[in-house]
Amino acid sequence: MASTGNAMLYYRRGKENDRLSTEDLRQGLIEALERLGKRRKVLALPPDITRFYSRAGELTRCAWQYYGQTLTDILPAVGTHFAMTEPEIRRMFGDVPVGLFREHDWRGGLATLGEVPGEFVKEVSEGRLDFPWPAQVDRLLVEGGFDLILSIGQVVPHEVVGMANYNKNVFVGTGGVEGINKSHYLGAVYGMERMMGRADTPVRRVLNYASDHFGRDLPVVYVHTVVGPSKNGLVTRGLFVGDDIECFHLAADLSLKVNFEMLDEPLKKVVVYLEPEEFKSTWLGNKSIYRTRMAMADGGELIVLAPGLREFGEDKQIDALIRKYGYVGTDKVLQLVDENEDLRANLSAAAHLIHGSTEGRFRVTYCPGHLTRQQIESINFQYADLAEMITRYDPKKLRNGFNTVAGEEVFYIANPGLGLWSTRARFQ
Repeated sequence: MASTGNAMLYYRRGKENDRLSTEDLRQGLIEALERLGKRRKVLALPPDITRFYSRAGELTRCAWQYYGQTLTDILPAVGTHFAMTEPEIRRMFGDVPVGLFREHDWRGGLATLGEVPGEFVKEVSEGRLDFPWPAQVDRLLVEGGFDLILSIGQVVPHEVVGMANYNKNVFVGTGGVEGINKSHYLGAVYGMERMMGRADTPVRRVLNYASDHFGRDLPVVYVHTVVGPSKNGLVTRGLFVGDDIECFHLAADLSLKVNFEMLDEPLKKVVVYLEPEEFKSTWLGNKSIYRTRMAMADGGELIVLAPGLREFGEDKQIDALIRKYGYVGTDKVLQLVDENEDLRANLSAAAHLIHGSTEGRFRVTYCPGHLTRQQIESINFQYADLAEMITRYDPKKLRNGFNTVAGEEVFYIANPGLGLWSTRARFQ
């Protein structure tokens, strides 16, 4: 995808038991940038605050310190998320000048590089869908005159594409409404249980087609981290820098070992905590459902402690659609798409409604900080009082994994965005 010469891996380090410090990350990135050679104008594409623990903030700051005035623009790859606020920028990127940051408009300001044929989408979706897919990016990538675009982020299991990052950061993170909608819907209709934790999926094949056929003139170099839990908090296990798919595959292989917890038996009760700074909507908060669904027992309960929850969608149109239709299961959502133009025009919302549905297999009890019982129940989740539940299941006392609370076995997850949980039987 890059015009940096022949495909190359500029830096690699990572093992299951490795522990990369801030200085290790800095040295690794600088080694890679030295190998790239002198650059005239650089754009950084980090994630937003919802990927705070990716270490992308530190790496973006390091790139800014290395390039100085040569790094002229930073475009957070927000996709459909809210634009970053100044406090969020300062929290994530430290002393990087706020004036360098640009806002991505996923409904406008786009450049269309080409179109993946409908026949290809039909082939990779096993006949479920048959529509062309537009390869769109923020116009800045094409018109900015950059000779290096640093795409920085974490590789981790993902509900839409299988494993996050690589060209997803470009074609979805800085993509347009139609491409984002269709890619999300493709993953949902194909079945996210068939995709999560896998580097080769229908959505990834569409993105790879776009990279191979339309993205070769974009001078993109990928900076991938792998971050996982340990007894003493989060640890960075890997850093991979390169300009082709090898960099992604190395990170994805390590992520499966670091971020994937395979269980022998399904879980009857799971408690998930959503950090208020990161999770303000069910659009993001439903990672608690996405990432645990393959581990949940039939008839089990997922309790979501969500002190920051104040809305459903990160986008006003999507928020309205979630409120209108709710999480009603795959078959019903597909029917609603056929019957309703507003859902057909916003397939990301339809995909999200599929992703957030349990298909009636287990219960989801949300404990929101800023939404009412009526609002939660209107979208087909159960409601419980946050103060009461956070006293019973105290995040300060629970540890990741199995806990006993008042004689009851509970499986606790401090951050669902950093992992994937499944029984062995269901994953295979």
